[in-house]
Amino acid sequence: MKRLRDRYEALLLDLDGTLYRGPAVIEGAPRALAGAGESEQRLVYVTNNASRGPDVVAEHLVELGFPATTEDVVTSAQAAARLLAERLRPGAEVLVVGTDDLVAEVDAVGLRAVRRFDGAVPAAVVQGHSPQTAWPDLAEAAYALRADALWVAANTDKTLPNERGLAPGNGAMVAALRAASDREPIVAGKPYAPLLEDALVRAETRSALVVGDRLDTDIEGAQRVGLDSLLVLTGVSTLDELRNAPETRIPTFVADSLDALNHPPVEDESTHDLSERLRRNPGRAVTVRASDSEIR
Repeated sequence: MKRLRDRYEALLLDLDGTLYRGPAVIEGAPRALAGAGESEQRLVYVTNNASRGPDVVAEHLVELGFPATTEDVVTSAQAAARLLAERLRPGAEVLVVGTDDLVAEVDAVGLRAVRRFDGAVPAAVVQGHSPQTAWPDLAEAAYALRADALWVAANTDKTLPNERGLAPGNGAMVAALRAASDREPIVAGKPYAPLLEDALVRAETRSALVVGDRLDTDIEGAQRVGLDSLLVLTGVSTLDELRNAPETRIPTFVADSLDALNHPPVEDESTHDLSERLRRNPGRAVTVRASDSEIR
């Protein structure tokens, strides 16, 4: 039987909670991805985190033992910048709430990034995660949004996994601006389509498996663009959440770890209980059945 990974031409891999937590690598993840052997899948690293540029992300991945180049990384900052460029005239001012790497992506598409404005209102606000975001940054964005600037959010993840647990994600900051402006952003990152569509362009194929740890971003995002998905239980989402998930967040497969990519998936009819099916099939991905009473 084919390994799970060999069913696809590309793997679209989430980062936080799937390959690492904060600066710490998830045990066994580099070895799992290095096990390509004779297969030729394209590995594309797809991150909702807009705080770092693709070169920095690739360097970090290599340091942790993953095979990666800058061209293998697609970020929500890049997707957000593309959405802005499609909607604004060249050279338009964009107020950035986020890191200097997000500023660089805005500048790279021919727009002009600013941090503050006095007088003319920027054409748009773009918001991505930064641990340095403070009240003055949010206030400046609120002024622009109240004056009808376009609003693009890199992602709306409520939490961000790190080595200590779950910290506030960009979605928590987006919620503050939503409350202050009575506006809704256009969202570039998962579960919305722009980021995953950019990743498919980079992979040069639609024969791809989305791999991630979050039902509300990775798995729902895969469904929105018509791709299969693998939920790994190394980050945010749990089996309890999966049992109660709506149909839009049901993965194709679930596994305890990333190494399940290197083994054939199993169709286990022995029980409806997912934890028991995983226990019976250690190291392998279990196919999630839409008829499972534990899920419905």
